[in-house]
Amino acid sequence: MATKVRAADTAADTRFFGHPRGLATLFFTETWERFSYYGMRAILILFMTAPTRSGGLGFSVATAGVIYGLYTSMVYLLSVPGGWVADRIFGQRRAVLYGGILIIFGQFSLGVPRVPFFYAGLVLLVLGTGLLKPNVSTIVGQLYAPGDVRRDAGFSIFYMGINLGAFIAPLAVGYVGQRVNWNLGFMLAGAGMTLGLIQYSLGSRYLGEAGLHPVPSESEEARAKLHRSAWTAAAVFALLIGAPALLQTMGAIHITAAYVGTAGGALLLVVTIGIFGWLLSSKQWSAVERARLLAILALFVASTLFWSAYEQAGSTLTLLADRSTDNRAFGFSFPSSWYQSVPAIFVIVLAPVFAYLWVRLGRRDPSTPAKFAAGLILVGLGFAVVAIGAARAVNGVRISPLWLIATYLLSVCGELCLSPVGLSAMTKLAPQRVAGLMMGVFFLSISIGDYIGGLFGSMYERFSPSELFTVVAAGTIGVGLIMALLVRPIKRLMAL
Repeated sequence: MATKVRAADTAADTRFFGHPRGLATLFFTETWERFSYYGMRAILILFMTAPTRSGGLGFSVATAGVIYGLYTSMVYLLSVPGGWVADRIFGQRRAVLYGGILIIFGQFSLGVPRVPFFYAGLVLLVLGTGLLKPNVSTIVGQLYAPGDVRRDAGFSIFYMGINLGAFIAPLAVGYVGQRVNWNLGFMLAGAGMTLGLIQYSLGSRYLGEAGLHPVPSESEEARAKLHRSAWTAAAVFALLIGAPALLQTMGAIHITAAYVGTAGGALLLVVTIGIFGWLLSSKQWSAVERARLLAILALFVASTLFWSAYEQAGSTLTLLADRSTDNRAFGFSFPSSWYQSVPAIFVIVLAPVFAYLWVRLGRRDPSTPAKFAAGLILVGLGFAVVAIGAARAVNGVRISPLWLIATYLLSVCGELCLSPVGLSAMTKLAPQRVAGLMMGVFFLSISIGDYIGGLFGSMYERFSPSELFTVVAAGTIGVGLIMALLVRPIKRLMAL
C-alpha cells in the first residue's frame, strides 16, 4: 500500500516533472472537469439559438446572450461561498468531491430534452463548479512550502491540465452536439466529469494533508453556529432560485431574460462591494495583510477586464465563427464550435515555454502586476485584429479562419501572463485563514468578466461585430497601460 505524502515532504517530492506527485492527481481532475465545462460551453449558445425543429431551444440571440453570460458568471460567483464552505466546513478535498458529483448530475440533466431540465442542469452546474473550481486550485498551492520557487511553474503545469480538457472538449462534444444530437453532446460532457471524479478519488492518497481539514473552530458552539449559518444561506439560495421559478410556472409572474440578467448584474455588484467592504474594514488583519488585500483589489479589477474580453470566445467570437467565418480547411467542413479548441492548443504549446521562462528569468522575472498589464494589452491587441477581420464580413462574405486564430494566439499569450500567475498570487497574498475564500474572490473577477462578456454577446445583432470588438480592444489596452503605470505602487502593497 502506498504511503501517504506528508506536507513537509513536498519540497523533496519531484515525481511529476520535478513537482509533487499530487500535482498529477489535480492535473487530471481539472482536465476532466474542464472537458465537462468547455464541452458544454462550446455548444451552449449555439444550442440555445438553434431552431426547435433541429433540437435547439429557439431562443433569440439577445436572450441566449443574457443566459450565457449569467450562467458563466454564476459558475464563478459561486466560487466565493464554495471557498468559504471548504475553509470552514468541508475542507478543500471533500468540496472538490461534492462539486464533481453535482456537475455530473447537471450535465446529465442537460441531456434531457425538456426546458425545465435545461434550467435545472444549469443550476446544478453552477453549484458544482462553485465548489470544485476554487478548491482544486487552492490544493495545488498547498502542495508547495512557503518560498518554494516551483510554485508559479507548478500552476503553469496545472494550467496545461485545464487546457488539455479545453482542447479535447469542443472537438468531441462540439461534433456530437452540432452534427449528431445536442442532448447527447451534454451527456458526453457529463461522462468526462465522471472519469475525472474516479481518477480524483483513486489519486487522493498522493495529496498528503493538503486540503484535508477545514480551519479549526474555536469551540463546538462556534462550529455549530457556523453549520447553522451555512444551512440558512443554502435555504435562502434555494428560495431565491425556486420561488420565482414556481411562480412563473403558476403564471403568477412573467420573468424575462432581460430581468434575470439585470438581477444577476445587481447581485454581482452587491457581492463584490460586500466582500471587499468586509475585507478592508475588518480589524483582524495585520498591516501587511491589509496592504496585500489592497493589492488583491487592484489585481481583481485588472482580472475582471481581462476576462470580460477573453471569455467572449463562447459568445461573440462563437457567433462570428458560426455566421461569418469560412469553416473549411483542406476541403473539409468542420463545426464552428471547433474554434474553441484553438486557444487550448496554444496554451498546451506555450504554457511550458512560459513556465520555463518564469523560472529561467529568476530574479529578473517580471512582477505579478507587470504580467497583468501585459495580459490586458495582449488580449486587447487580439480584439483589435478581429475587429479588422469582422469589418470585412459584410454582405454575406465569410472571412478567413486566420483572423480568429490570430486573435486567439494573442489572447492566449495574455492569458498565460495573467491567469496562472493570478492563481499563484492568490495563494501567496491571501491570509491563510481565508485562503479558500480569497481564491473564490479571484474567480469572482472571472464571474463579473463573464457577465460583461455575455452582455456583449446579447448585443451582437444590435451593433456590428467590428464595432463591438473595437470597444473591447480600446478598453482592455487602455486599462493595461494604466496597470503598467501602477506596477511599483502595487508591488509595494504586495510586500513580498
